[in-house]
Amino acid sequence: MAKFWNFVIFQLGWFACVLGAANKDVLWAVVATLAYIAFHAWRSPSPKTEISLLLKAFVFGLAADTLIMHLGYLDFRDDWPSPYLSPLWMWVLWVLVATTINGSLTWLRGRPVLGAVLGGIAGPMSYEAGIRMGAGSWVPGTEITGFILVGVVWAVAIPLFFYWDRVNQVQPSQKSVNSV
Repeated sequence: MAKFWNFVIFQLGWFACVLGAANKDVLWAVVATLAYIAFHAWRSPSPKTEISLLLKAFVFGLAADTLIMHLGYLDFRDDWPSPYLSPLWMWVLWVLVATTINGSLTWLRGRPVLGAVLGGIAGPMSYEAGIRMGAGSWVPGTEITGFILVGVVWAVAIPLFFYWDRVNQVQPSQKSVNSV
């Protein structure tokens, strides 16, 4: 049942952040989504390793979206907190996606190729949906290249997040073995 609620809340958070960005009013969406993320980490069987995964996903997403933006493929409607970085609401969405690694996407664990295919398809479709809802736009003339680039980023992201989570899960057991 927890996986079901993780999926539902992920969808609600995504729509709230995208609609907030489209209307240049993301505060309530970001606060509510961050509250869920905090609850998710707190309820995790291993909060420390979960937070580590969420922070890595945040850094990856911030770097990836900022790079795509600066390469001239993507323009976000709401650029708060800085026009030089991807927007806050996108940072929150990257972390929200990471909550699905130990939630609704656990069925992908151990299936990196399937994760890459899913990420490579669902990632750019999600960006396109957000763009059509008014949260941003492809820079004119770069739509196809931008779409492909986002697909590559997400094809890397999903298996990478599972890898990071696996590494996080292995480390505590290695420490306990080494201390014996």
